[in-house]
Amino acid sequence: MNKFISCENAAAMVRNNMTVMVGGFLGHGAPEKIIDALVASGVKDLTLIINDSAFPDKGCGKLVANGQVKKLIVSHIGTNPSSGQRMSSGEMEVEFCPQGSLAERVRCGGSGLGGVLTSVGIGTVIEEGRQLVNVDGKDYLLEKPLRADVALIKASTGDDMGNLIYKGTMQNFNPLMAMAADTVIAEIDEIKPAGALNTESIHTPYIFVDYIVNP
Repeated sequence: MNKFISCENAAAMVRNNMTVMVGGFLGHGAPEKIIDALVASGVKDLTLIINDSAFPDKGCGKLVANGQVKKLIVSHIGTNPSSGQRMSSGEMEVEFCPQGSLAERVRCGGSGLGGVLTSVGIGTVIEEGRQLVNVDGKDYLLEKPLRADVALIKASTGDDMGNLIYKGTMQNFNPLMAMAADTVIAEIDEIKPAGALNTESIHTPYIFVDYIVNP
């Protein structure tokens, strides 16, 4: 099966009101070419599940700054003034989740688990609206799993089947998100023929990847 598509075709798979996971850490490891195509497409009312909203001119921050996002599920927005402004004005809803809990929620979504129990956030605003579970006399928050309609991920190296390798902080969310969406589109910097990658170095096996974009 040929998985290769253009950035424009990738963007066309993201429609209004969809929930979209996007990899990256302060923009590093974000699929910039696909994001640019999304900005150009004008798709709107997206719910983004991301670690952070990056910067107004980088990563998912471009979608926020362009008014295409109705909700963020995120651990941090401080580097993008547009996020704070839109949240304060009521134009965009923001659900904050501690970074580790956010990663675990995505992992649970990709692994078919019912959620994760954590003490992080107890006694803070994070606790609001969440279910408390008592285990052996200690309270925990139930953090429910997260899944998305589409995951847009970025790999440094991959092959033409969709096996992926990530470098550095690209590993923080991209591998988890590749498991937790109905459709997974990978933007790959360097593509090698099938069989060229060291099997033990592969972070995301091809079975998780539906489409490949080579910018």
